[in-house]
Amino acid sequence: MEMSLKEDIVWKESYACWLQYERIKDSIWYDRYVSLCQNIAIIGDSSILHSALQELRKGLQSMFDKEPAIYDYESKKTSIIIGTYKHIHLQDYGLDKDAFEKMNEESYLIKAITNEEKESLLLIGKSDKGVLYATHHFLRLIQLRESLEQLDINESPKNQLRMLNQWDNMDASVERGYSGHSIFYENNQITQNLDRIKDYARLLSSVGINAISINNVNVWKVETKLITSEFLPDVAKIADIFRAYGIKIFLSINFASPIEIGQLTTADPLDPEVKKWWKEKAEEIYEYIPDFGGFVVKADSEHRPGPFSYNRDHADGANLLAQALDPFGGIVVWRCFVYNCLQDWRDRSTDRARAAYDHFKLLDGKFLDNVILQVKNGPMDFQVREPVSPLFGALEKTNQMMEFQVAQEYTGQQKDLCFLVPLWKEVLEFDTYARGKGSTVKKIVDGSLYNYTFSGICAVSNIGNDMNWTGHTLAQANLFGYGRLIWNPDLESEEIADEWIRSTFGHNPFVVKQIKQMLLDSWSIYENYTAPLGVGWMVNPGHHYGPNIDGYEYSVWGTYHFADRDGVGVDRTLETGTGYAGQYFSPNKEMYNALETCPDELLLFFHHVPYTYELKSGETVIQHIYNTHFKGVEQVKELIEKWTELQGKVDEVRFLNVLERLNLQLDNAEEWRDQINTYFYRKSGIMDEKNRMIYS
Repeated sequence: MEMSLKEDIVWKESYACWLQYERIKDSIWYDRYVSLCQNIAIIGDSSILHSALQELRKGLQSMFDKEPAIYDYESKKTSIIIGTYKHIHLQDYGLDKDAFEKMNEESYLIKAITNEEKESLLLIGKSDKGVLYATHHFLRLIQLRESLEQLDINESPKNQLRMLNQWDNMDASVERGYSGHSIFYENNQITQNLDRIKDYARLLSSVGINAISINNVNVWKVETKLITSEFLPDVAKIADIFRAYGIKIFLSINFASPIEIGQLTTADPLDPEVKKWWKEKAEEIYEYIPDFGGFVVKADSEHRPGPFSYNRDHADGANLLAQALDPFGGIVVWRCFVYNCLQDWRDRSTDRARAAYDHFKLLDGKFLDNVILQVKNGPMDFQVREPVSPLFGALEKTNQMMEFQVAQEYTGQQKDLCFLVPLWKEVLEFDTYARGKGSTVKKIVDGSLYNYTFSGICAVSNIGNDMNWTGHTLAQANLFGYGRLIWNPDLESEEIADEWIRSTFGHNPFVVKQIKQMLLDSWSIYENYTAPLGVGWMVNPGHHYGPNIDGYEYSVWGTYHFADRDGVGVDRTLETGTGYAGQYFSPNKEMYNALETCPDELLLFFHHVPYTYELKSGETVIQHIYNTHFKGVEQVKELIEKWTELQGKVDEVRFLNVLERLNLQLDNAEEWRDQINTYFYRKSGIMDEKNRMIYS
């Protein structure tokens, strides 16, 4: 892509995200690195190794303003050696082949070697993918100005499947997308502009993503044809690009495909003709894409077709597809986001939060080994605050994976700043007590608690064709942070934020300090001025941005807060409510069920309480609502002040982008404050103790 000089600068700063590879201007650091980073030997020949070498050359040339030389492995001039453990003479470096044999296939080693007064660096992978990940890690170390002396790093991903779900449609729209149009599709065709897809693959591989589904889980008429010969040749081209970066592609499929594109009269999963159709369809797909990952399926959810139409269950539906994919090593990712979306709000016994557990708990053990159940992190739908789904830990015999949402559907839509890594950390650290104390969610989704055949974490992507990929420049931190966290859930939020800032904006201590504080405070700020105490859903129906307190209160979608003149909240207790609290293992069940022990931040999710109920903080519920919403607005003003202080220290394009978004956030926060406070003042008739402006 040819660009003007001005456009090239914009590309460098906005488009490159955390792969800036800025020239090292500090002479001390330059001199420390340069002698070790100019002579490379690569052993082996594959598309992934080629990507690793290409990335290494690109990064080193950019940071040192010198083209590194490529030598034969046996050359004495080599300072960086990259390859798989099977092709490197490990004994020459005192390394044990048996140690590599025990590693995960995506593992790698980065080791500094001093031999005959010569320094060299080994980037050794268990496989080609390990080499690629080692290369990215090495380049990140230089970007972060880490010492390369005495390096001895062994890395293995904690999660087997590390996936992104694109919600892209073939008309180029992106469902819940806040960053422009699709980079995959245009005019109901697969794009021919593959350069940007390659750059996306680079970004994803740099943080360890190894799987992607490239179309929306809501599969419409044209998208249903992605698994036909009309589109498979172009899908294969995309697969070729991602394959070179260690990423398998998946497709979301329409469960009714046998009817819509197969000329059958039924999609019954137990019908022999339907089984035959899917078997032949799988064979066709693998002819085009030999390493095709498999299918992502949204069935019997929000008006999408599924096995319920034929009085079959989810295991019947998933196993139909799993049988078709199994000969080729493919898997079925079956979404558990299934609930009654035609609910009668008058019926207070029906509870959307119960739905996933009620549907899938009874089917535990009935799914084939190449089925993974995909469970959202909470029981509702990616709210800013909700409990961890009780389905985690409840399925002992069924593969399971976590679903997060990097796209900020309910957390500001990439207009408002909301760094989501602390939220995800909290979910992964949650102790389910499924097998006693220490049965954390991260041990469930990494497969170690129940020895799942397949497991992992996926998330809804937040990118589009905006120049900076994510609309809000600081939203890039969520995509980066997602990849880093699911590679290693033990990383701290502060560490991930620091890595992203230094890789993206450089090393000015003031810039790093300001942006880090903004990121780490942002989740609690967003929560302060939006939905209080875990009640959720006070958003405009449809697009879900901005306040509408009763927007879903009388809705068929089943998301209620039950605010009246006396109190607010949903009774989900065992004694008088929906019984949802009983879906958890003890002692979580008892903790959530009892008013006295329920955490304040989830109080209204589990209990209906008077406005005068006193929280553990000492505030009443109504005063907490007033206080947090006033506070949230002031905190957004402080974010603007912090960012404004960076003018001249951050390039103008990104500075103005973030400033514009923060001003939009302030408008949103003020609207939330005024609507929420006015609503609850009118409901309760209770004045704000501090006599601040509330519109009566």
